[in-house]
Amino acid sequence: MITIRAMKSSKRHGGICGRSRRLVIAVVAALAVMSPTASAASDDGGLTWRACEGEGTPTGLQCAAIEVPVDWAQPDGKITLDLARLSATEPAGRIGSVLSISGGYGIEDLSRGAANLTELRRRFDLVGFNTRTTVWITQMPEACKEPGAVLHDPRNKKQYTAQAAAMTKALTTCQQADATGLFTHLDALSIARDVEAIRQALGEQRLSFTAHSLGGVAAAAYARLFPQRIRAMYVDSVGNQTKGWPAHHLQLLPVSQRMIARFAEWCADTPACALHGQDAEAVWRRLLRAADRHPIPVTSPQHGTGKLTGWLLGALVPRDPGPQNADWLTFATSVDKAARGDGSGFADVALFTARYSATPGALAMSCGDERGYTSYAQLEDFLGKARKIAPEYAGAEISLLGCTGWPLPVANPAPPTAHPRPAAPAGCRHHMGELPPNQELHQHDPGIGDHRLRRARTRHLPVRQEMSDPACHHLPDRPDPAQAGHHLSSRRATRRARRRRHKQARRGDHPSMVSGWSDDSGGVAIS
Repeated sequence: MITIRAMKSSKRHGGICGRSRRLVIAVVAALAVMSPTASAASDDGGLTWRACEGEGTPTGLQCAAIEVPVDWAQPDGKITLDLARLSATEPAGRIGSVLSISGGYGIEDLSRGAANLTELRRRFDLVGFNTRTTVWITQMPEACKEPGAVLHDPRNKKQYTAQAAAMTKALTTCQQADATGLFTHLDALSIARDVEAIRQALGEQRLSFTAHSLGGVAAAAYARLFPQRIRAMYVDSVGNQTKGWPAHHLQLLPVSQRMIARFAEWCADTPACALHGQDAEAVWRRLLRAADRHPIPVTSPQHGTGKLTGWLLGALVPRDPGPQNADWLTFATSVDKAARGDGSGFADVALFTARYSATPGALAMSCGDERGYTSYAQLEDFLGKARKIAPEYAGAEISLLGCTGWPLPVANPAPPTAHPRPAAPAGCRHHMGELPPNQELHQHDPGIGDHRLRRARTRHLPVRQEMSDPACHHLPDRPDPAQAGHHLSSRRATRRARRRRHKQARRGDHPSMVSGWSDDSGGVAIS
């Protein structure tokens, strides 16, 4: 029995088309309320939809709620998840529903992105929901809100063990203070089962999906658990969990190098850049080395005091220029000041990153997905590989250090891939395609996001492009002559399978199609 309750939602910055980069404790204080009116309409699927209210609410946005178990293995305790829907504007040609799986506040993503989704909405109901992590944020005990340690790059096993022990203590204290039971059930598998409950409540045989950020991990989990329920799926900025999070972050190291190189090229051509006329990349590298030798004291009104090290600064490389290159302009100014001993430009983001990465309540939202180093030996292996890939960023990944003290069994470990492939640099691995069966993989240059709406609507992306990622340039363009027969046979089989799947898609009986965006400014499409 699904229990319907009055819908309460929240507002935060972001949108369905952007990357959700934060799911922070402090956001709760800034929430604005979106509540339903008294009128209600019942659907065959079992949900009661009500017109949403609130400043900036798009016309036609409807709200509902659904109860799901805290623990799907013991479905006694319940939590309520809020949903919102924009119904198809051409119901006679309606195909189905597109459900957005966000990193948290999916209703606000849907609300903010509504104006950009008019074409997709013609033949689809657009549905968003606030994940169970949002329930956790509103009910998190105070004991879960303070960092468990001042994270640092451990130089030996003793330092690693001491830091992990401090985090274990803080995480255990948080777990003991939690009266909801959610601390142990915030993993992607639990969210995936919530998604399946929503599908059933919507009355849909199959759903189309969009997912981004942490929601992409839940989308991958859903694809493993319920592949037959997927009509199409688009994932944006999803982490590659299939080989483990340390391997995923190794893949991202060349991304940081490329982004700094792009930043330096832009700065050389932009008089407004604070480092214009200098070798911006060289200035950045010198700053990293100098800050490791002599950390820069910083103070933040929101996050207290601390020190900027090269290790911490390395985690702050901007992944995109921002609107009108605003992020690059700010980054250049901050680097210029820090090179002269003034770290104020980095203070807020650096101290926030350090605190957030050590805060038990925040870590509970990802540690259950095996997001951490499992041992000092694994860290040593990571560091050895990192030094070969990008020496300037070859420290422990800060986002993984907090979970090294996770006191519980991992609920959603990295799954084995169906067809292991040889190691390749960032941008060349496509393990998302190895999760559900019957799929076809495409790699695209930056800009695949322009095609995401077409993908959700038609289940097709543009014709495959050659991989242009510089990290992939070492890969041979042609097969080894000794393997030519095998490769030719494989290509023919692939083409035949592709034609067969496209025929199935036109008939509407394709088992599942997935598309996605890698986190290295390139696109990965799986269909």
